[in-house]
Amino acid sequence: MFRNLRINIFIFYFLTVSLFLGSAYYLVDVLKIQNLFFLVLIAVCFVTLAGIFISKLAVDPLVDYVENLQNLSKETLHELNLPISTITTNTQLLAKKIDDEKSSKRLKRIQGACEMLKERYNELDYHIKMQTREAVKEKIILSELIEERVDFLSKIYPQIKFVLDLEAIEIINDKIGLGKVIDNIVDNGVKYSDKSDTIEIQLKKNTLAIKDFGIGMDEMELLHIFDTYYQTNKDMQGFGIGLSMVKRFCDTNDIQLAFESTPRVGTTVRLNFKI
Repeated sequence: MFRNLRINIFIFYFLTVSLFLGSAYYLVDVLKIQNLFFLVLIAVCFVTLAGIFISKLAVDPLVDYVENLQNLSKETLHELNLPISTITTNTQLLAKKIDDEKSSKRLKRIQGACEMLKERYNELDYHIKMQTREAVKEKIILSELIEERVDFLSKIYPQIKFVLDLEAIEIINDKIGLGKVIDNIVDNGVKYSDKSDTIEIQLKKNTLAIKDFGIGMDEMELLHIFDTYYQTNKDMQGFGIGLSMVKRFCDTNDIQLAFESTPRVGTTVRLNFKI
């Protein structure tokens, strides 16, 4: 598709330039037109029309491609909803009837996998809404969202002890996006806390503080934490894009973001919400 698009644009550009030069030669050398204003006006009209046609030639196929991709994503999302709901409902029914420990553990693994599928479903739905610029903000009980994310993260990091101190605060924000922000911050705290098994999460006076007891960062490292692909420890798995995404989300949604960190002591991330 894109190869043909490049060829078409090149051919159109080549023909346009050739036609322009030929027209200029005919007007000046054959018709002997010397009126500069008229020549400039003809050139401006010609270039404008050429620009319109080239932009349509370049953009229209891309617009069609993106629209088809969005439609496919929406259809896929719709088709995923039924099997996920079916698995969830049936595992809940089976859980009430199973008594032996071995079968119960297997069922819990299925339920855990289904929860992860739900997460991917919600993220896909979120990205589709963001691309189509649909409103995604809603009323959120922030303490409930934090508990929901901690419950999910506890399944991924069973070795981590989450210490919660939460006030019931209601905000209007992007629930899925904010959930991803919390996940990213906690994920970083866990990755850089190999000698600690505790993450403290406090929500008081419109400020969410997530504290780890890991390797921490010095002032120079703090200057670069929002740089895309930057990692304080190159041996860690991941791509170093989490905190840049966190910063972008906070800037977009008017959330004040601050980091406090001390090497070999830990890091505290604060999100201040304007109510």
